[in-house]
Amino acid sequence: MRRDLIDLLACPICKGDLIIESESISKEEGDEIIEGRLYCSRCKEYYPIEDGVPILLPPEMR
Repeated sequence: MRRDLIDLLACPICKGDLIIESESISKEEGDEIIEGRLYCSRCKEYYPIEDGVPILLPPEMR
C-alpha cells in the first residue's frame, strides 16, 4: 500500500480516518508498505496490510 493513499481510506465501521501504525510495519519497499496495519482512532479497530493490500473488512468478516 502506498503511504499517500491513506488519505483516501476510511474505517468501514465508523467512517473515521485511518492512520498507519508505524510500529506495526514489518516490511516496506520504498514508499510502499507490504506488511503492517492501519488503526482507526475513532472506534479503535485495527486493519491489517497484507502483501501491500489493506484488508478493510470488519473483524467478523475476516
